[in-house]
Amino acid sequence: MQKIQTQIKAFLSRFFGNHDLQSDEDIFSLGFVNSMFAMQLVLFIEQEFQITIENEDLEFDNFRTINSISNLVERKTALSVQ
Repeated sequence: MQKIQTQIKAFLSRFFGNHDLQSDEDIFSLGFVNSMFAMQLVLFIEQEFQITIENEDLEFDNFRTINSISNLVERKTALSVQ
């Protein structure tokens, strides 16, 4: 889980400048996310972790924080192993 969070934070940090993003900080309420960035984030997650984000996964709560994104990746990765 720590490795996943590190990869997500590294990706997000490229867009958030000098802000030291914390694992439980809501990236939507911080104002960093627009619709174009949201699409980039989904594509990054799919490519980086080799999972498919389905329509039912596209809920704000799955993408609000580094923690919630990594939980989504963990769930999707566990499903693909079965």
